[in-house]
Amino acid sequence: QVQLVESGGGLVQAGGSLRLSCAASGSIFSINAMRWYRQAPGKQRELVAAISSSGSTNYPTSVKGRFTISRDNAKNTVYLQMNSLKPEDTAVYYCNADLSPYSGSSYYGYWGQGTQVTVSS
Repeated sequence: QVQLVESGGGLVQAGGSLRLSCAASGSIFSINAMRWYRQAPGKQRELVAAISSSGSTNYPTSVKGRFTISRDNAKNTVYLQMNSLKPEDTAVYYCNADLSPYSGSSYYGYWGQGTQVTVSS
């Protein structure tokens, strides 16, 4: 059984910062890419940051320069540092990981339950 648990969401004023964490636990052999997505009401889920197992990162234009993704492989944890937050960043943020639960297994995509981020103007 694999679980991804996010934390760190909350209410912040525009221009403020938040740091999200997502810890993977359970049967884990290896984790490849890890990602953060967000979904605002009435909108499609969108990718906001990705990090490979070697640490290469990727961001869409909308968050580049404001958000930073990082990971601690020893803790099976991915982080999202969000600075200069804007009201349009308001959404539920989800972590996603490509994870192999045991030796010889394929990699499967796992999702966390989401954490709410609300940015007030």
